Amino acid sequence: MALLRSAVWSALVSHKQEIEKLHMRQLFQEDANRFERLSIRWGSLMLDYSKNRITSRSMELLLDLARSVELEKKRDEMFAGEAINSTENRAVLHTALRRPSGYSLEVDGLDLSSEIADVLAQMKDCCERVISGTWKGYTGKRMTDVVNIGIGGSDLGPCMVAEALRPFAHGHLQVHFVSNIDGTHISETLKKLDPETTLFIIASKTFTTQETLTNAMSARDWFLTHAADKSHIAKHFVAVSTNRSKVVEFGIDEANMFRFWDWVGGRYSLWSSIGLSIALFLGFECFQELLNGAYAMDEHFRKEPLEGNIPVLLGLLGVWYNNFFDVQSHAVIPYDQYLHRFPAFLQQLDMESNGKRVDKQGNTVEYATGPVIWGEPGTNSQHAFFQLLHQSPNFIPADFIVPLKSRNPLGEHHDILLANCFAQTEALMKGKNEQEVRQELEAAGYNASEVNTLMPHKVFPGNRPTNTILLDELNPYTLGALIAMYEHKVFVQGIIWGVNSFDQWGVELGKQLAKAIYPEIQGIERVSCHDSSTNALINAYREARMKNLPDANPQLSFFDEI
Repeated sequence: MALLRSAVWSALVSHKQEIEKLHMRQLFQEDANRFERLSIRWGSLMLDYSKNRITSRSMELLLDLARSVELEKKRDEMFAGEAINSTENRAVLHTALRRPSGYSLEVDGLDLSSEIADVLAQMKDCCERVISGTWKGYTGKRMTDVVNIGIGGSDLGPCMVAEALRPFAHGHLQVHFVSNIDGTHISETLKKLDPETTLFIIASKTFTTQETLTNAMSARDWFLTHAADKSHIAKHFVAVSTNRSKVVEFGIDEANMFRFWDWVGGRYSLWSSIGLSIALFLGFECFQELLNGAYAMDEHFRKEPLEGNIPVLLGLLGVWYNNFFDVQSHAVIPYDQYLHRFPAFLQQLDMESNGKRVDKQGNTVEYATGPVIWGEPGTNSQHAFFQLLHQSPNFIPADFIVPLKSRNPLGEHHDILLANCFAQTEALMKGKNEQEVRQELEAAGYNASEVNTLMPHKVFPGNRPTNTILLDELNPYTLGALIAMYEHKVFVQGIIWGVNSFDQWGVELGKQLAKAIYPEIQGIERVSCHDSSTNALINAYREARMKNLPDANPQLSFFDEI
């Protein structure tokens, strides 16, 4: 492919071979200003990328790579509303959702500024009425709980933000999120709720998503066992959708349908009316601050030269390890309990965007694209998977995210938390060599034989790359900026790899097959039309299901047959 044959790609391959044996210890020892050169302070956020396996030449070549694929031009095309989602012929304009009012941008004859302002005004009005208690349920009581029913981007984004910003909640409403079609999720949620004071948000663009609509129907059935009158649905259910007829058919007042647009991808939709649950839980002003923080990062990404552009640098470092060091995994470790859902959110954002096997022209790519994204909060993660980060044969890059100010200052807790965070990035960079281990063991009184036995187990190779992202504090504005930063990082990598980061055809096949298997599971004939494994699994479940049905006739067990 053209990318692999390009001069800059070849130069990066050669450069990797040249520096492969360089240790970051040496790089820091030789350059007292390494941190100053390889860190960026932007507003209340700081990126330290000095603990990476890079030299000045590495960054020069990576920036050349970005320019060779016309990153700046393609970035501008996205912001201008061009149809960069080529397989669906759509613009990609989640960034338009967070622009200040008054800008002018037209897509397909639609004035986006006016459209977005109308939806935001509708969301604000809803928030004011529900939070103040003006919005009453069917018995005249005010709402106390909001349940967001969605899946994928309609769940992961709002849920993550609500958890991250819980300290900013106004306290008049509790928010709950239901996504899994496993009946346990909706059942356990409903057990805690009063139908007289619960408002449901059904978040589905098409209002046909199987998981979301199944959960929505169960919620409606639960509600009607108490409310009885179907007309009461209009007081307790709202919809975020584009399918007006389906929404009305469900029983929702069309005045309580919040629209959004095809140019808003699911994993980028929390900025849209999909964020209604966020706005209800935190208040509309906090939701607006979230948008403001994201817009500020948009402006940084759009205007800052590549050399000092935070999303660009993060994207290039990911390409460096993914494609030139054959690293297929990337850990995200927030040192803040409120961000415990952030790695899960980034999994969809990154892996659904760039987990592609063909480029925009439909050609099979011959290089790695999206890495596996995973992580857990520190310090829990230190006692779970850090063993692998420190001493596995292959290294895994990691992002450490930490607010300098705690929302819950309690004794020495935050000092200990940050000490652990900074110590881990230093340990991953430095490691511990044989000489240091020997001195440590001898000082502890071990004899020569014991030292030689323990030595291999206590050596840490180090040279493990990390980025540290410091926030002055976690608040709606800084969270908005943080999310947008990762969105743009994903965009940068997609442009370099030549893939369409804004479609997700890979989720379709399983859905199609599930629609075929569903009636087979409910049928009475044994299934034999699939491969032997799938047939066996379906028939095993059917046997178990039949035994649990009322008045089921005992039959020979599937397991007895094999």
